[in-house]
Amino acid sequence: MIRTILAALAALTLSAPAVSAQDAAAAYPSRPIKIIVCVPAGGGVDTVARFVAEGLRQRLGQPVIIENHAGAGGNIGAEAVFTADPDGYTLLAAQPAPLTVNPLLYKKMNFNPAQFEPVAIMTSIANVLLVRPDFPAKDAKEFIAYAKANPGKISYASQGIGTTSHLTAALFEKVTGSKLLHVPYKGTAPALNDIIASHVDMIFMELASAIKLHEGGRARILAVATTRRIASLPDIPTLDEAGVPGFESGTWNAIAAPPKTPAAIVAKLNKAVNEVLTSPEGKAHFAKLNLYGAGGTPAEAAAFIKSETKVWGAVIKEAQVPVH
Repeated sequence: MIRTILAALAALTLSAPAVSAQDAAAAYPSRPIKIIVCVPAGGGVDTVARFVAEGLRQRLGQPVIIENHAGAGGNIGAEAVFTADPDGYTLLAAQPAPLTVNPLLYKKMNFNPAQFEPVAIMTSIANVLLVRPDFPAKDAKEFIAYAKANPGKISYASQGIGTTSHLTAALFEKVTGSKLLHVPYKGTAPALNDIIASHVDMIFMELASAIKLHEGGRARILAVATTRRIASLPDIPTLDEAGVPGFESGTWNAIAAPPKTPAAIVAKLNKAVNEVLTSPEGKAHFAKLNLYGAGGTPAEAAAFIKSETKVWGAVIKEAQVPVH
């Protein structure tokens, strides 16, 4: 009899955590959710995250609060989420670097990007070559010739070390045999402000952030880093057309949860994010910004992030980007 009671108690003890986890997932969310954006307010990731946050609020029935934790190529915000409780109430909205290649670029990091639980890729976008309004080169071919003839004299902005704006420029240097001067910033907005003010010469920037500046004459897009011309910029050549064969670069942003976040919570978040991205309002909003709403399953997001880590990791090693 005693053995039977003890065995029953043991079985209850072993099953309790699973039941508790299931109950937590079923009740989720029961309080406000916080999304930490690892870039300053006003940039591409921030803009997308705020739109998605509002859509999540409508679908999940709880406030979704945005907090910007910028710095160290996204590491500050990523670390804050990595060490948070894995309960679905603290999430990360990030550009590629803190989810992919930052371990190759920073000597000291207090988190492992591969251990995050990807929720979904929010949007993706092509990169373009954007120059200050008064830059002497009038087209992409002139720019490439100028860069080769003036090593170290062209300054390029980036959203931070390890961002696609940085790595795309490093790849450009490698394949064109040019030498540029890197000026890293803590996000998109401050970098673009200095492009507009002609404090720096150029940046490889996502189309969504660059096109309005181009259309308003506050900066100029000289080329797109795609295999084909972009419909909204029919007169702007690809870098391939300008003499850099096969040159292609894009960027994206994702939502991720802390390591060991229950799969049921990740699935519930993924479903809500996909609903936001595929809604008529979402499609119209992103089309207006020249963004592509990506979406997909958590498994697809994880596979994509792994692939991007491999691609840009190879660029870092080949271009010998220094570790900081």
